[in-house]
Amino acid sequence: MSASAASRLRTVRRRVIPGLGLSLGITFIWLGLIVLIPLLGVFIKTSGLGWEGIWRVWSEPRVLSALKVSFTTALAAAAFNALMGTWVAWVFVRYTFPGKRFFDAIIDLPFALPTAVAGIALTALYGVNGWIGSRLEPLGIKVAYTQLGIVVALVFVGLPFVVRVVQPVLAESERELEEAAATLGAGRWQTVFRIVLPALWPAVLTGFALAFARGVGEYGSVIFIAGNMPNATEIAPLLITIRLEEFDYAGATAIAAAMLLLSFAVLLLVNTLQGRLQGRGKQK
Repeated sequence: MSASAASRLRTVRRRVIPGLGLSLGITFIWLGLIVLIPLLGVFIKTSGLGWEGIWRVWSEPRVLSALKVSFTTALAAAAFNALMGTWVAWVFVRYTFPGKRFFDAIIDLPFALPTAVAGIALTALYGVNGWIGSRLEPLGIKVAYTQLGIVVALVFVGLPFVVRVVQPVLAESERELEEAAATLGAGRWQTVFRIVLPALWPAVLTGFALAFARGVGEYGSVIFIAGNMPNATEIAPLLITIRLEEFDYAGATAIAAAMLLLSFAVLLLVNTLQGRLQGRGKQK
């Protein structure tokens, strides 16, 4: 192949998609219209209160309690999903059993099921007279109308995020490394912690971040099972809705801005940790 033909081929390869300038421009315009402008609108509306007004809203005991409930339950549910979602993905990838395709399809149902329907179903199951709740009540475990019920609802809606992120990584993992480790005398737990998990951590953290982000903003599946008691089980999205119904638009956007800042801080921390783990993996 001549030098000119090779040069033309490289040019074609570089410009299969409309070129960096056009692609980058479309990307930024689309992100601006769909993501940045609405978020900017939240902060512009909040700024109308001034720093004193914003701090007054943020420091209200009811607002602090709602933010604490939303973030602690979302973190707890995401952590649980990171563990159990990885376990479920491992079973689906590494084992064959009757009804595998059926159960694999069930994983995606929380994506399709209306969240309000999920909330009603969970409340009926975990209520005092529910099929599961009636059996937990004699043990002193109350789920419905407690923060534990919120965690249960968030686990339900967040599990698919972890499973679907971890599953393809497990499917593409090099099982030869596990077999080599076993040949060299490594035990099962050594293989898990030194071979399997290091390759999975970035995917697990991504699933954790997605489940957490979904949990913080979840509304429909939570309000039915939470009980919505101020300073106890009231979540921040519900408090925002209440402020909107009271025509306190600035107060509602101030709470939304607090949620955005806190969520961004958590997600930035997770992404930084994920980047470091990927960097260590490449060094190895």
